[in-house]
Amino acid sequence: MAEKKAKILLCEDDPNLGSVLKNYLELNDYDVTLERDGRLGLAAFQREQFELCLLDVMMPNMDGFTLAEEIRDINPDVPLFFLSAKTMKEDIIQGYKLGADDYITKPFDSEVLLHKIKAILKRNEELNRESENREFDMASYHFNPKLRELTHDGKTQTLS
Repeated sequence: MAEKKAKILLCEDDPNLGSVLKNYLELNDYDVTLERDGRLGLAAFQREQFELCLLDVMMPNMDGFTLAEEIRDINPDVPLFFLSAKTMKEDIIQGYKLGADDYITKPFDSEVLLHKIKAILKRNEELNRESENREFDMASYHFNPKLRELTHDGKTQTLS
């Protein structure tokens, strides 16, 4: 059975960089959705589930910082990288304050970006696997998320 490709949301308004980066990541077995502005990026994030987001900072309709805030409101745990020509210390710090896992200044090496993506996705996969194996007890209830079973007073109910 083929391994599921990790889904990446790429928000980049530069058509050349966006297309090249999308193609490069797809050649490396990622499923990439490319959006050209922040508003379209937010719509895509609301519509689909992504394992990682790559956001340009300076985009039309909604900048990357605002988009990151919106994404963090929806899913505070999704890994998020900024790709930006803004190299001022204040901008980089703002990116990290908004919850970025990395802030990569342009121009950047695509191969280095690829390895950063692989590293964070591997770490997240391990954390998710650990949390899937956890079971929870609360008063007389027992919940097994892997099996999606809730047990109370000896009666087990399978959840959908």
